[in-house]
Amino acid sequence: MNITIVAKKLDLTPSIKKFTIDKFGTLSRMVSSFEKEGALDCFVEISRATRHHKSGEVFYTEATVRFPGKTLRAEAYDVDARIAIDAVKDILKSEIKKFKEKTGEKRKK
Repeated sequence: MNITIVAKKLDLTPSIKKFTIDKFGTLSRMVSSFEKEGALDCFVEISRATRHHKSGEVFYTEATVRFPGKTLRAEAYDVDARIAIDAVKDILKSEIKKFKEKTGEKRKK
């Protein structure tokens, strides 16, 4: 799975980049069966919702995974970028499980 990370209104530090790659790298094991048809793309956007807010849920993370014929997307707001990244990974993990179950049922019939 190709992971593309984009940062907006925020500096993408090496530690955040490594954290993101580690978290979304675990998802690549789940989707390895779909990569037979071609490499899957995962786009991750990490940003601040606004520059003028100093507290509250100011960090925003969005991730999109494109499967053949289907696109899965998740987003989260939180007080820390790492927590938002982890939340998005958990949402995508559940979406991928649902998608795998749904396509597995079609293949059995």
